[in-house]
Amino acid sequence: MRLFQNSGIYPAYLPRLNRLSAKASSFRERLDVFLDDRYGACHFLQPVLQRTETAFFTNGDDVVLQRLWAQENGLAPDTPLHDILLAQIEHHRTEVFYNMDPMRVGNAFLRRLPGCVRKTIAWRAAPSAGGEFGDHDLLVCNFPGILQGYRDQGWKAEYFFPAHDPEMDPHAANMDRPIDVLFVGGYSRHHRQRAVVLEAVAALAPGVNVRLHLDRGRLTRLAESLPGRLLPLEEHRRPAAIRATSRDPIFGRELYEAISRSKIVLNGAVDMAGQDRGNMRCFEAMGCGALLVSDAGVYPDGMRNGSTMLTYATPGEAVARIREALADHDRLKAVAAEGLGVMQTKYSKAAQWAEFRRLVELA
Repeated sequence: MRLFQNSGIYPAYLPRLNRLSAKASSFRERLDVFLDDRYGACHFLQPVLQRTETAFFTNGDDVVLQRLWAQENGLAPDTPLHDILLAQIEHHRTEVFYNMDPMRVGNAFLRRLPGCVRKTIAWRAAPSAGGEFGDHDLLVCNFPGILQGYRDQGWKAEYFFPAHDPEMDPHAANMDRPIDVLFVGGYSRHHRQRAVVLEAVAALAPGVNVRLHLDRGRLTRLAESLPGRLLPLEEHRRPAAIRATSRDPIFGRELYEAISRSKIVLNGAVDMAGQDRGNMRCFEAMGCGALLVSDAGVYPDGMRNGSTMLTYATPGEAVARIREALADHDRLKAVAAEGLGVMQTKYSKAAQWAEFRRLVELA
């Protein structure tokens, strides 16, 4: 199978990538820097991470990366990014196109694909108002409610899952974990429920070492700026307890390192997620050996409250679960170890790749 997997870069990660790849002068060098940093690695298929000859990967919205490929392959400097992506697919002689950026790369692009592409599969695990990607042969994600929504529109959809990155294993083995509670994620108008939980947990400090690495939304950044303090934006400002425990957002191996130094990773779904759970932070937290404490809901198989993770239904329960876990370190370690075992076996990269190959045959 000649596999082509594309993805997109979260804007807040781009400064880190540019810094890490400052000396990269070729497409391969910049791509290797990205893949070596492991940002998003839970979603990248085994042949991509192993750099096999039959697998091609790119971030289609990385202007620097795509322009490097265009330059190396004789395309004009002003070639549109979609045209570069199409040229890469043609050059690679792709058979299976696995599209992880279908909101940008949708139906119109699919109509331009060369004849060598026999199957198109898209990952989309979020509400998609205005999205035009139903022409893919198959849509996949690990949120059953979203999958049913696709089926209700007449699209073919199947369950698929992120997987444990083997590069997490040395981090999982770390026993020196001075951070009691770690949270890494966004803070914006889309995270109201999460914000209430974060405020309750942040209030545990300073007696509990709480660290919140927050990527603030545009309105929050404005509200907390010097000019913004003069505007009626109080609802968008973080409470004092959250600000006191907040740090800059982190990504890639820096995220792995932070989890490896944490006893507990706090997680919370965005307001629009419904009851489905299982975002990538769950896989990263459990895969790096921390105890996952997350909001109640419908989780992927193996993520079980009380045995491989802990769940809460209210902010008060989140605080109680954290206090109980920190007071019983043996149980904390035991539940975290069970969670790690599930990641390393049920959600291994080999299992993910085998399931992807099965889905290709179904598409």
